[in-house]
Amino acid sequence: MLSLYEVPVRSRLLLGTARFPSPAVLAEAVQASGAEVLTVSLRRESAGERAGQAFWSIVRELGARVLPNTAGCHTVKEAVTTAHMAREVFATSWIKLEVIGEEDTLQPDVFGLVEAARILCAEGFEVFPYTTEDLIVAERLLAAGCRVLMPWGAPIGSGMGLNNLFGLKALRAHFPAVPLVIDAGIGVPSHAAQALELGFDAVLINTAVSQAVDPVRMAAAFAQAVSAGHEAFLAGPMEPRDMAVPSTPVVGSALLR
Repeated sequence: MLSLYEVPVRSRLLLGTARFPSPAVLAEAVQASGAEVLTVSLRRESAGERAGQAFWSIVRELGARVLPNTAGCHTVKEAVTTAHMAREVFATSWIKLEVIGEEDTLQPDVFGLVEAARILCAEGFEVFPYTTEDLIVAERLLAAGCRVLMPWGAPIGSGMGLNNLFGLKALRAHFPAVPLVIDAGIGVPSHAAQALELGFDAVLINTAVSQAVDPVRMAAAFAQAVSAGHEAFLAGPMEPRDMAVPSTPVVGSALLR
């Protein structure tokens, strides 16, 4: 069973809650996905007056664990301040840390990310950093106190899947004991299955489900893909080969002249 900061989680599918057609569709999609961890964003301007509590109430009623995020933050100060407000609003030390550095790709500012992670970990937060597949950045985040990493597969909302297979495989190989969750870029269930087949521990999905024609059916499809990918990884997939190898034994076969 997957463990995130000593919290056991049965489902390896984490689900975002943004941009669903309605709260009812969101609730159905969560149930269809089996997700036990839901990410939620906090609007800084409304946190003080507890606006949006009806939505948070719906999320809580789903029985899932909330993972607040610092989406939209571009500086260390913004991210740290948002994390503090999220801890107050949601009563959790979990935080998905985003420090965005580039507008077009929404690529993380890895320098600011490491700095913000160091501050928040020292203050008792359990940080889930949205990062790249860079090995040095991963080492710095772990040294800062993070015990889970969330590398991107592709730019947020792009649906392009796993763009850098070499880098992601290297990340998995270098940190075999660290929970790694693919975050961003997953577009279809086969992308999620591929991530789990590579040995990643989970995937975080939002846009691919919320923007589907049928979000509930898509959520169920992702649940099956994640389960299949993890089972395939445990089963030990065959290695690709350059040459054909007959699957039917030829020893003892009839010789026709």
